[in-house]
Order: sequence, then structure tokens, then C-alpha cells
Amino acid sequence: MSGSISNSLEMLKRVRLEGRGIPLRGNDIDTDRIVPARFLKETRFDNMGKYVFYDERFDDQGNPKQHPFNDRRYQGASVLVVESNFGCGSSREHAAQAVMRFGIQAVIGVSFSEIFSGNCKANGIPVVTASKEDIEILLNGLEKHSQTVFILDLESKTVCWDTVIKRIDLPEDRRQAFLTGTWDPTAMLKSNWDKIQKVAQSLPY
Repeated sequence: MSGSISNSLEMLKRVRLEGRGIPLRGNDIDTDRIVPARFLKETRFDNMGKYVFYDERFDDQGNPKQHPFNDRRYQGASVLVVESNFGCGSSREHAAQAVMRFGIQAVIGVSFSEIFSGNCKANGIPVVTASKEDIEILLNGLEKHSQTVFILDLESKTVCWDTVIKRIDLPEDRRQAFLTGTWDPTAMLKSNWDKIQKVAQSLPY
């Protein structure tokens, strides 16, 4: 069993992510914009990817509006580039779930709500910061060259594309959790199953 556990943790590691980017401009984008409140009534997260930025992507008749998440140039992109204080507002986990289920595997921005960042970490999505100047370079570059592929390296704390390398940052405890594959509490419990059983057996109840 220990071998399968080690393999599971290995699969959960987030050391180096590669993918095309999608630019999303605007500061203070809150969780109500990411997932409108009326969709919180769903008991499962399965459809959350359909609802991400729904009111900004579709009109009252369900017709698509201009929005980066509707833009064909960015379809299949897995790295979301944002500006300041992204994910502020209520603590709804649905926002992180919606971003993930749309296909986003990492988010780069100037700053984030702590709760949103934590919810992303719980879903295996690295949320990393870069300087305002570097984020502007990323956004401008993506708007001109939509097929740009980014390499996000959590070990070296860099993001690179073409011949450009920029520094990124994230809390060290979260970085280590991604590097070791221990960001998933359920996986961590399984990896310590022998210890859990031993403690359980020693309890008087």
C-alpha cells in the first residue's frame, strides 16, 4: 500500500506547469462575479465550469458577449493572468471550483484574496504573484499573441515564455505543499493511514 500512496503523492506534485494563457483585466474582481450567487444552490460542483463569469459572458437571453473566456483565441488556455485583489468578496469555494473546472491550472496576478487563494490551493491550483509591471507585460503579450505558451516553475519561482523569464512568488508553505504533493488533505490522510489506525486503536472510545 505504501508504494501506491507514494505514487499518488507523486501524481499530485505541482512542480512545473506548462500551458497557454488567458488575460483577464480588472482589479477587485470578486467571487460574485466569478460565480453569480444564484448558481450556489447546486449541490455538486460538476457544472461550475459552465457558470464561471456567467453574467459577464452572456446576456439575459443567453447570447455570448465579448469576454476573454468566450474568445476562441484563448480556448484551451490553462494559465489565467489577472490584476490586483482577484477573488475578493465572499469566501465561496465555488469560485475556485469554477475556475478549475473551466480548465485553469494556475493563476498569476498582482495580488489575491487570501481565502480565494486558499480555496485554489485546496483544489491543486497554484496561485502566484508577480510585480504589477510584469503582469502588465504578460497581459499585453497575451492580447497580442494568444498562442503564447508559459512555463510556470514553482521550484525556481519563475514564469517564462519565449526567451523571457520573470520572477513569481507564493507563500513558502503552499509552495512546498505543491512541490511535495501534500496540498490534498485526503491524500495526506491516506499517506498516514498506519499512524491514524494506531492512534484510533489507542483511544478509549
